[in-house]
Amino acid sequence: MPVLLTRSQTGEICALANTCTHLGGPLSSRARVGGDTVTCPWHGSRFDLRTGAVVEGPALFVRPRLEARVREDKIEIAAPCADWPSSPTSKHRPLS
Repeated sequence: MPVLLTRSQTGEICALANTCTHLGGPLSSRARVGGDTVTCPWHGSRFDLRTGAVVEGPALFVRPRLEARVREDKIEIAAPCADWPSSPTSKHRPLS
């Protein structure tokens, strides 16, 4: 799965699936203008980098946020479990 990897304004590592939930536009192909959102270059949908929530449509569905951490100078990411997005603190598959 293609992943958009960036940092929030506070330095938190943010990892989201890289395709827009509207029509699959590549979220990483557009430079971030500011704040903690990313805009799809195709139709302008905006997503919160920290949560994956839709900030502005036409997209209607949240973009899955992946768990991310730094370990031994490398960034590791993990896919969320089936209970996502019931809770931002839900358990995730182990990072390997």
